[in-house]
Amino acid sequence: MAVAPSRKGTVPFGEYKTWYRVTGDLDSGRPALVVVHGGPGSTHDYLLNLAELAERTGCPVVHYDQLGNGGSTHLPGRGAEFWTVQLFLDELDNLLQSLGIADNYVLYGQSWGGLLAARHAGDRPEGLRGLVIANAPASYPLWLQEMAVLRAQLPPGVNETLLRHEAAGTTNSDEYYEAMTPFYEKHVCRLKPWPRDYQASFYEVYNDPTVYFTMNGPNEFHVIGTLRDWSVEPHLPDIAVPTLLVSGRHDEATPVTVQPYQDLIPDVRWEIFEESSHLPHLEEPELFQEVMTAYLKSR
Repeated sequence: MAVAPSRKGTVPFGEYKTWYRVTGDLDSGRPALVVVHGGPGSTHDYLLNLAELAERTGCPVVHYDQLGNGGSTHLPGRGAEFWTVQLFLDELDNLLQSLGIADNYVLYGQSWGGLLAARHAGDRPEGLRGLVIANAPASYPLWLQEMAVLRAQLPPGVNETLLRHEAAGTTNSDEYYEAMTPFYEKHVCRLKPWPRDYQASFYEVYNDPTVYFTMNGPNEFHVIGTLRDWSVEPHLPDIAVPTLLVSGRHDEATPVTVQPYQDLIPDVRWEIFEESSHLPHLEEPELFQEVMTAYLKSR
C-alpha cells in the first residue's frame, strides 16, 4: 500500500514546542485522524504505520510527540507538579487549533493515549467525529489489579525476582530488567524480533524517562507514578461519538480493564485481535488496517 506524502514541523505550545507529522492533505474535507501515543513519555514512532490509512481512506493522519519526548521540547528538570493530565489535554487542544483541524477530526488513542483521548472526548468537543480507544485501561486502579493477575502467571521465580527488586527500590538493576522480559514478550509485543518502529519508541522512553518515570513508573506493570489512582470512568457516559475499542487477546490491557468503556460509552463497538497483545497494529497489521479503514470510511 502506497503512503501519501507527509510533512513535519512544530507548533508553539506556550513557551514550548510540539512536534508533528501530517500524512495526506489537511484540506481534503475528510476528518483528520489524530494519533495520540502511549506512555506517557513514549513517542509517535511505534504508531507510524497508521500513516497508511491516509491513502486507504482519504483521511489525513496526524502523528505528534507529546511534550517531554521525541521531537517535542524535553524538560528533564520538571517535577510531578508539572507533568499533569491537564497539561497533555491542553497540548492536544493546542495542536488541533494550530493545525486548523479542531472542527473535523477523529482521535486514535493507544494505551495511555486512549485514556487521554477518552477524557478529551468526554468534554464533547464540537469537531470530534469519532474515537478509537486502543489497548487502554479505563482506570489505573483496574490496570494495577490486572497486572497482579498477569504477573502471577509468569514463569516460576520471575515475579518473585520482580517483587524483590521493587521492595528494595532496585528496579534499575540488570536482573530486574531481564526479569521484565517475559512479561513484555507475552503481553506487550509478541513479535520476535520487535519491529523497528516499536524499538524506536521503546528506546526513546529510556533516553529521557522523565515523563514515564514520573507519571507511570519504571515499567508497564509497576505503576507507582502520579497516574496510579487516575480513572476516566466518570467521563465515559458523556462521550457522544461512535467509538471503536481495540484490544488484543493477550493484551496487558485485559478485558477487565477495557470493560468499562463497553459498559459506559453510549455508542461503542469492541474489536478483539486474537493473535495480538498490546500492539495489534504491528502484530496483525492487515486485519488492523481493514478494521480501521472500515471505521474511518463510516465517519
